[in-house]
Amino acid sequence: MALFPAFAGVSEAPDSGSSRKELDWLSNPSFCVGSITSLSQQTEAATALVSEGSPLTRSPLKSEPSDESDTNKKVKQASRKKKKEKKKKRKHQHQKKTKRKHGQSSSSGSEPDTDSERDKPLRSIGGSKKESEKLSQGDNFAADTGHRFVWLEDVQAQTGETFRTDKKPDPANWEYKSLYRGDIARYKRKGDSCLGINPKKQCISWEGASAGKKHSRKQVERYFTKKNVGLMNISGVAVSSKSEPPSSEPISFIPVKDTDDVAPVTTWLNPLGIYDQSTTQWLQGQGPPGQEAKQPNSLPDSENAVLRAKVEEFNRRVRENPRDTQLWMAFVAFQDEVMKSPGLYAIEEGEQEKRKRSLKLILEKKLAILERAIESNQSSVDLKLAKLKLCTEFWEPSALVKEWQKLIFLHPNNATLWQKYLLFCQSQFSTFSISKIHSLYGKCLSTLSAVKDGSILSHPALPGTEEAMFALFLQQCHFLRQAGHSEKAVSLFQAMVDFTFFKPDSVKDLSTKAQVEFFEPFWDSGEPRAGEKGARGWRAWMHQQERGGWVVINPDEEDDEPEEDDQEIRDKTLPRWQIWLAVERSRDQRHWRPWRPDKTKKQTEEDCEDPERQVLFDDIGQSLIKLSSQDLQFRLIEAFLQFLGVPSGFIPPASYLHLAMDENSIFDNGLYDEKPLTFFNPPFSGVSCVGRMDRFACPRWTRGHNREGEEFIRNVFHLVMPLFSGKEKSRLCSSWLQYEIAKVIWWLHTKNKKRLKSQGKNCKKLAKNLLKEPENCNNFGLWKQYAHLEWLLGNTEDARKVFDTALSMAGSKELKDPELCELSLLYAELEVELSPDSRGATTPRAVHILTRLTESSPYGPYTGQVLAVHILKARKAYEHALQDCLGESSVSDPPPTDSFNHLISLVKCFMLFQYLTIGIDASVQIYKEVFAKLNSSVSPEGSVLEDSASSQSLTRVLEAITLMHTSLLRLHVKVSVYPLAPLREALSEALTLYPDNQVLWRSYVQIQSKSHSANKTRRFFDTVTRSAKPLEPWLFAIEAEKMRKRLVEAVQRVDGREVHTTIPETGLTHRIKALFENAMRSDSGSQCPLLWRMYLNFL
Repeated sequence: MALFPAFAGVSEAPDSGSSRKELDWLSNPSFCVGSITSLSQQTEAATALVSEGSPLTRSPLKSEPSDESDTNKKVKQASRKKKKEKKKKRKHQHQKKTKRKHGQSSSSGSEPDTDSERDKPLRSIGGSKKESEKLSQGDNFAADTGHRFVWLEDVQAQTGETFRTDKKPDPANWEYKSLYRGDIARYKRKGDSCLGINPKKQCISWEGASAGKKHSRKQVERYFTKKNVGLMNISGVAVSSKSEPPSSEPISFIPVKDTDDVAPVTTWLNPLGIYDQSTTQWLQGQGPPGQEAKQPNSLPDSENAVLRAKVEEFNRRVRENPRDTQLWMAFVAFQDEVMKSPGLYAIEEGEQEKRKRSLKLILEKKLAILERAIESNQSSVDLKLAKLKLCTEFWEPSALVKEWQKLIFLHPNNATLWQKYLLFCQSQFSTFSISKIHSLYGKCLSTLSAVKDGSILSHPALPGTEEAMFALFLQQCHFLRQAGHSEKAVSLFQAMVDFTFFKPDSVKDLSTKAQVEFFEPFWDSGEPRAGEKGARGWRAWMHQQERGGWVVINPDEEDDEPEEDDQEIRDKTLPRWQIWLAVERSRDQRHWRPWRPDKTKKQTEEDCEDPERQVLFDDIGQSLIKLSSQDLQFRLIEAFLQFLGVPSGFIPPASYLHLAMDENSIFDNGLYDEKPLTFFNPPFSGVSCVGRMDRFACPRWTRGHNREGEEFIRNVFHLVMPLFSGKEKSRLCSSWLQYEIAKVIWWLHTKNKKRLKSQGKNCKKLAKNLLKEPENCNNFGLWKQYAHLEWLLGNTEDARKVFDTALSMAGSKELKDPELCELSLLYAELEVELSPDSRGATTPRAVHILTRLTESSPYGPYTGQVLAVHILKARKAYEHALQDCLGESSVSDPPPTDSFNHLISLVKCFMLFQYLTIGIDASVQIYKEVFAKLNSSVSPEGSVLEDSASSQSLTRVLEAITLMHTSLLRLHVKVSVYPLAPLREALSEALTLYPDNQVLWRSYVQIQSKSHSANKTRRFFDTVTRSAKPLEPWLFAIEAEKMRKRLVEAVQRVDGREVHTTIPETGLTHRIKALFENAMRSDSGSQCPLLWRMYLNFL
């Protein structure tokens, strides 16, 4: 039985016996053929009857059997010809394929199944996969089945009338919910109903989109969306209930405006008659009349008219005065105000909002104005800088660099332009490299030196070039320190000390470039430099070379004791990153000095493990500058000592102040909480020193260096102190002793008794040695430091003896010596702060000190209670001295510096005297009187004269007495019951005037941190940051929020576990991030390393 029983009756060729045996496995003996054959015949008979009874108008592809007609013959012959041609083509294309075995039967001319399947979608209309087999059966097969398949091209009937009945089921209909969209004719539905259904009982649910238009639901917009922010920026419209002007007489109630006095009309929309006309129109869906709708636009029209008038005024003024650069800059700044207004330049409706918010439009407008300004002012550097600043938003970094180079080439004598160019190069990440920036600093300083010497004839030196060069030199040193090249920075200072103070007389008259060439042999000779043992300077080396040779100095054998080597890796069990960090910190503490071969150990340059520690002359040669001013020469030594960590009193120039701030010591209170009057406050904190790569969050005081570092600092002091005399030498001695006292304060803080005892002994030895020198015997500054040291070490009686000895040496100077006033003031403050419990016993001592200061007789030790008569005489003496000092400072122009120092000391002593004898109110009254007097001298017409040196000195006096005022308030709050409101008010007023004072900010943040509500603090910080240029308000605003965040986390976490929240967090994290981002927007904030370190540490 065949595998396909329905076709078992098909005759086979007689010679297919052999192949039949091979295909026996295809037989199916269990199938009955009779039933299928009878069913097939019945179906064919029924089909014939239907076709005869109802003739169709169309010609189906499956036709019934009939006699051989001409048409059928032609169709058959054409079909065979086409199949033969296709067979030849396919044989030619598939020559490389294996040939199949074909049986010798009438079906030998049939094509492979694969070929028929390929032709099926293109040429065939039959739906069966066995079409090729059926066609190969010939006439016998067609006669038995009664069906015949033809090609569409062979049909002579019209294509539009042909159709086919497909009875094969589609399995995809079982998987998917609907037919394939490509099989469905496209149509457009009219309505949601259907013809032929009963609408009362039947309905159709359409799954597709409805014919009606969808009404999108408008999402509620929040206040921070772009549209609402724009509405918030528009100035509000004044609303009034009456058009007539308000009367001056007070009214007892607010009347309600009624348009008409007619009785209300009741309608179905207004059944009670309580709605006015506008409400009734709104309920009816009607809008206001045309005139009322256009009325609110009158105010924007008036604003636009005002802005147009301002624009016209600016255009007229710049046309009349094209050389006024400040006017052009004001016109550029005015564009921001214009763009904030509602659509002054709007052309079409809806365009004004887009134009108002387009930053690119603002920049293009400003750029066009600046280009017009530069055409009229070719030599204006400010306009060109403003243009370059704007072009950073448009141009590529390479194009910006080229424009900067062109600008520098045109103005090589402008130091301010050089500084901005250096900052620009430091901020370009794509082109930044340390070596490139270092060489750029050298080029800048060498060019400015040539301009100053007159080598560049085309550009004369501008005023203040030497001070600007000095500031750029210090900026380069701090850049190298922050970049990790401390050796090069220290070498620059060493070279400048020799180049400035030990210059041979034979080269002083030469240009800077020639002097540098003569300096190179000394630098490469290997002789000791500044800070190294045996250093004698460039001049001595030159003289010895002229005489022939150099004297070999044998090192002292007593100093050859080996120092205990600090192990870089103390705990090898730590993670790798912690070990690496510990090694880097250890090397930073020991390797901040440049490496030089030790000739006693027969070392060479090849013995250096780290080549970066070697500093060649090419690294420093271009950066050497000449300092002719005595003040700048002394400031160079102060800057060098400050760079090494010695509190020398040097304050970095304002031009690079934010660049040097890189550590968080500005937030450390130190002893400020315990001793508000005598706390240790370095002149400037926030700038790190060499050899200190501490963890960012740890507190920092002066701890000193290792043995080699301390020896280096001592050598520097021994080298430079003979170079100065008088007050300058006194300041150096005071800085040295203050540096040693700072280390004592550090060991007191850490409670290391062994180190404290050793350091105290060394410090007292240094103080005594300094006081033994003849020029320092009457130096009250050194006596004050020595007595303070004894007080810190706990030797109160010894300290009192030192104070009494120093005051008795002064004689009868009364209130005329500022140093004597400072000495007495410190003595009295220490007595006041001695102990809160014993304040009643120590106050008479402080009153005695301040009273004897006003007497003409020599000072005597404390013997008992001060008489009231002496107190009254002392008060009168203070008043007269204060009036004389204020009159002297206001008459002389400019007044001497000593008069200001005298005024500061006198006011401080008088305020403390009044506080101890009368109370805090008397002290505050003195402060208010002095402040009002000096403030009127600083700004007589309400405008501060910032350019005047006397006004700056008076501002310094005001700041100093303000610090004293707040310190007394803090002390009074600490020792007695007193409200915090006066202290908060005083701090707020002081910080508004002096926003860069770090001590005042520390006090304010600490006082406000005790308050649970932070709203007042935030409002105050917001007010100060909007108006102040310094960076300190932003830094302390961030620190205040971080302190509050730590407080909240301390409440929420107990022993590291999460507990229920008792205080809401109120988005402190997001607030701190917003403060960081706003602080970064300014130029000083984006270039401040401290701010970036704080931001990274917070994240």
